Amino acid sequence: MAKEAWMQWPDGFIWGTGASSTQSEGAAPASDWWKWERAGHAPISGEGNRFSSRFVQDFDLLSKLGLKHHRLSIEWARIEPEQGVYDARAIALYRSILQAARDAGIIPWACLHHFTLPYWFADLGGFLVTKNRTEVWRRHVDFIAETFGDLVGGWQPVNETNYYALAAYRGGGWPPGQNDRDACAVVSEAIHLATAEAAVRLRQTGAPVASIFGLSAMVAQDDEPATLSRIAHIRKTHWDPGVGLLRDGILRVPGRPPIERPDLAGCFDLFGFSYYAAMGVRSGQIVMHPPDAEVSPLGYGIWADGLGIILDELHAALPHTPILIAEYGIGTSDDDLRSRYLTRGLAVTREAIARGIDVRGFFHWTAVDNYEWLHGFDVPFGIIDCDRKVQTSAGVLQRAAQSGMVCEEKTK
Repeated sequence: MAKEAWMQWPDGFIWGTGASSTQSEGAAPASDWWKWERAGHAPISGEGNRFSSRFVQDFDLLSKLGLKHHRLSIEWARIEPEQGVYDARAIALYRSILQAARDAGIIPWACLHHFTLPYWFADLGGFLVTKNRTEVWRRHVDFIAETFGDLVGGWQPVNETNYYALAAYRGGGWPPGQNDRDACAVVSEAIHLATAEAAVRLRQTGAPVASIFGLSAMVAQDDEPATLSRIAHIRKTHWDPGVGLLRDGILRVPGRPPIERPDLAGCFDLFGFSYYAAMGVRSGQIVMHPPDAEVSPLGYGIWADGLGIILDELHAALPHTPILIAEYGIGTSDDDLRSRYLTRGLAVTREAIARGIDVRGFFHWTAVDNYEWLHGFDVPFGIIDCDRKVQTSAGVLQRAAQSGMVCEEKTK
């Protein structure tokens, strides 16, 4: 039988949830994702989970659960549907959303790029074109800071910086749907720079800035040279660019020459990351880890303990940088499984803190069930369903946030 234990969390520990505009509001008609859906490459997102009309209720529910931070994205394609043309109603709606969060006692964190782009920006070449980053993106970041900075309590500029280029330019199913190694390297370089440059500007608002890198625990299942080589390659591609730029001011993207940007060293107040799965490597091939893990509906092994591996490795690489768990969750309609996975993830986090790792917060993905990109609405991640029924799993977070209670039961 599971036993609950008192776990003291650090003062000021951040308890939050995360969501994105496209997933919770539906694709913006002026976005590349809207066209992607209409071309048959992804399910139709519709109105998402109707967040645009139910945000007051959503914030009230989250506040009652003791989850006092919420990350959302401000959809570029909604506020600037044509280059240089701003939609006053969309801007007013986002300000209303941010103010409603404040009124409910919730600190809103804002993301500027969560996978989607205005179609006009994509049509200009997106992040393949240097000028688009150095001029158009920079102008957009300035506009966001000036227009919403008085209401935003924290920034997470770009979602999963290290994943976007792979998803869009290496056959990952995201627009523009390319599979070009060289283009992927160019965009990876650009999006890392765009993220860090945005962080420097957004810090001027006085609110903390965190990264969001998508990280998987990497575990060698044998000691063959091919296995060790594969892990080294994954690290160079997925881990090292973001860590190196923050720590050393040098961006190293495989396939591109190193870029020295000392002005970007230390650009984040917190190193944030998302965690969903471990990645086993055997005989040089990617395999499930643990080998006998329960498989999630999205096809990866369910292993909360991998979160601890990432926390240890980040602490070793960035010993003086506070860490933020920016996304942690599981896509499943089995809320009992979600509760167990969440329980173990919280215990792993607390164990890492006890080892001396400076973890500042925990954002659950997500608050309300929403649209899951290529999977449509079939894979729910929320602690609240689309009808706004609070799930049992929400109680796991509530107990941790309000009383420090975490169940000791361990799952794979």
